[in-house]
Amino acid sequence: MKWSALDFDWNQVRAFVATAREGSFSAASRALGLTQPTLSRQVSGLEARLGVTLFERGKRSMALTQAGTAMLEPAERMLEGAFALSLAADGHASTLKGVVTVTATSLYAMQYLPPVVAQLRTLAPDLQLDLIASNSVQDLRRREADIAIRHVRPEQDDLIGKLVSEHSAGLYASPSYLDRMGRPDTLADLSDHHFIGFDDADRSFEYYEDIGISVPKDRMQVRSGYGEVLVSLTREGLGVCILPCGSYCEGLERVLPDQVRINFPVWLVTHRELQTNPRIRLVFDHLARALKQPDDETPASHTWPKMR
Repeated sequence: MKWSALDFDWNQVRAFVATAREGSFSAASRALGLTQPTLSRQVSGLEARLGVTLFERGKRSMALTQAGTAMLEPAERMLEGAFALSLAADGHASTLKGVVTVTATSLYAMQYLPPVVAQLRTLAPDLQLDLIASNSVQDLRRREADIAIRHVRPEQDDLIGKLVSEHSAGLYASPSYLDRMGRPDTLADLSDHHFIGFDDADRSFEYYEDIGISVPKDRMQVRSGYGEVLVSLTREGLGVCILPCGSYCEGLERVLPDQVRINFPVWLVTHRELQTNPRIRLVFDHLARALKQPDDETPASHTWPKMR
């Protein structure tokens, strides 16, 4: 093997892939936590090392050249190899000191994680916990998080999951909205009501259809992909909304609680390579115990498998 041909600077390759994915130096620098001049120098250094131009530089965006397109796939394979090396190394770590990143949806993180984090701080004071409260699914295989709290079962072979509990959701509205529009006694009484949707319009209609509510197109004119915004929109009296049950719903009224109860699973997910890492194992096992079914929740009459 000609080892001299492999003297790439990994930081330069990483900068190239990030720029190709993000579309500009500024976006890539933010994603990597670098200054834009530093990232630009790294990409230019790789171009000089390879003897090719990787990007056509525009004022606001970067376009891959033919050479850049040809080299992106092998560069991404290098990226995957680096992530695999990182996972393997972390899987053989032997200390409780270090960082563990946990991701969950914003409402779930707000409702359930603070007391769990407080317990872990006492249990392992040298542990650093980074919480990503996001409705976007973080890629565990690319180390965007170490542990994910998800509401769907993991399907990738290299991920392991543990079903820890089942939580409830329901229909909610503000008292002022129900005073104005009327309090329904049956699902049919909702035909004249307005509804608040989620990030995707088609999926929003499907969610309501799944629980027996056919929402006319002109009755869902407000949507958001963020849980806190959905709660605020509901408080403002803009319509009826499906929300996970929790203290953030205080002041809202549950609509048809005996007829509409939705259950969704809570899965803990991590990468298979990381289950032998002591600090990740500690956090994973503690979350599994702490997030078991709350005493005041019972299995619901509808499932909502599409919740993330």
